[in-house]
Amino acid sequence: MNIRAAHSAITASLSQNDWMISTLARLLFAALFLMYFWVSGLTKLGAGLWGLFSPSVGAYAQIFPRAMEAAGYDASQLGPGHTLVVLAGTWAEFLLPPMIVIGLLTRLAALGMMGFVIVQTLTDLYGHGVLAEADTVGAWFDRVPDSVILDQRALWLFLLITLVFKGPGPLAVDRLLFGDRA
Repeated sequence: MNIRAAHSAITASLSQNDWMISTLARLLFAALFLMYFWVSGLTKLGAGLWGLFSPSVGAYAQIFPRAMEAAGYDASQLGPGHTLVVLAGTWAEFLLPPMIVIGLLTRLAALGMMGFVIVQTLTDLYGHGVLAEADTVGAWFDRVPDSVILDQRALWLFLLITLVFKGPGPLAVDRLLFGDRA
């Protein structure tokens, strides 16, 4: 067997196991981000039983840092639009990661998480002033692969894009609900 034939045989076999990519992407998401987003969501809850509907002052400060500073850290000075965004962000942190992990509406949940990560990144860069911190923001093609914003968030988005395009894999609720169309 020549090298070309051996290469073709190996790559053909790998291509047939494409389902592993999605399954491993969801497993990696669970290992890296499930608790990260859960704990982040917990910091946004208000007091008591209704905390899920009444975000903490810290939630507003995390999501709207400049507006909160201008309002003297009094969330009641902000409008209902601010509250809706904070609630949506908080709920997204609690709902979307488990949906991805169990494979429920995986493509839609991954798209939602991509939007969340983009908004999170823009908030970090512009709202929290991280844009001025070159080491934190980083730069692509700079031989340093560990910046918190450009490098890490690009990998986060790639992981989510993989789920959008490849779907959840065979071990997913989507597969039970939608069969091969998942």
